[in-house]
Amino acid sequence: MNIPFLDLGAAYRELQTEIDSAVGRLLASGWYIGGPEVDAFEDEFAAYCGATHAVGVANGLDALQLALRAMDVGPGDEVIVPSNTYIATWLAVSQCGATPVPVEPDARTFNIDPALIEAAITPRTKVILPVHLYGQPADMAPILAIARKHGLRVLEDGAQAHGARYKGQRLGAHGDAVAWSFYPGKNLGAMGDGGAVTTNDPQIADRIRVLRNYGSRVKYVNEVQGYNSRLDPLQAAILCVKLAHLDEWNARRSAIAARYQQGLAGCGLTLPYVPDWAEPVWHLYVVQHPQRDPLHKALADAGVGTLIHYPIAPHLQQAYGYSGWEQGAFPLAERMADQVLSLPMGPHLETEQVTMVIEAAKKAAVTA
Repeated sequence: MNIPFLDLGAAYRELQTEIDSAVGRLLASGWYIGGPEVDAFEDEFAAYCGATHAVGVANGLDALQLALRAMDVGPGDEVIVPSNTYIATWLAVSQCGATPVPVEPDARTFNIDPALIEAAITPRTKVILPVHLYGQPADMAPILAIARKHGLRVLEDGAQAHGARYKGQRLGAHGDAVAWSFYPGKNLGAMGDGGAVTTNDPQIADRIRVLRNYGSRVKYVNEVQGYNSRLDPLQAAILCVKLAHLDEWNARRSAIAARYQQGLAGCGLTLPYVPDWAEPVWHLYVVQHPQRDPLHKALADAGVGTLIHYPIAPHLQQAYGYSGWEQGAFPLAERMADQVLSLPMGPHLETEQVTMVIEAAKKAAVTA
């Protein structure tokens, strides 16, 4: 049996009737930019997240960048970011002309360590940007307390955490805004690119609506130099269908993670740690092993698809070569890049597939 890391087609097969109906409705409507499908999804997603506003945009990177611009981030400003994250978090800051200031993660959760944030604040700091990595919430209470103390904004990167809860409250409005991605592989994934920002701040929501549409709220009247970054109504229609199933799919992911936690205990892998205040949605199930690459190969040879999220820490990417960071600058992020491995995870992984992954991983961990 070959087990793919993620079977994207399975979601469509499960919901084919509903998705085909939604797509057909959209195609017949003749409304292919904006319109009622986008409005409906924004309303439903805002309500799901417990936020007052949701503003659909073209993708997750744009969600981050437009939210930062709505917070007046620009050249000369600094934004505190995790040293351990996908590079999009950093790119959004750089694309505003600002400087990403990395802070190391908590070694147990992989998320930004709140205890290290205050030391990174300077007079130029404008925003703290935590990432809810792998689907597990960052520790928001101390982050928000630090932000309030220093008069800073908080933008959350929720791209991997649709439906996750922090201290019982679903992510979506803890900070000033949350940026979301609907990339197909996400827990709530479109069939193409898509993104959104949720917020309780009407000014942030209004500014993003203007920025996403060429800087215009009235046709041919351009208030600012904006962008073309609108959520496609076809994707909005599909997302509405999937949103109704998100909690069920997240519950399936949690059940798989529980089996992994039990079945892989004591086999030599470092398993995910979940604080008692966190309810993750297991976008990824990430283990650590000092011989990650041999483990990766052994699992591939056994027919188990795995991925490495992410093999190069952002500060060591060529894109940030000008910053002068060298090997050893952020040792925790570098260690994670060298040791992490994501096992198959998704709501359509079958029981026997989970069993095979566990047995193969146990064997590979011993021999790697």
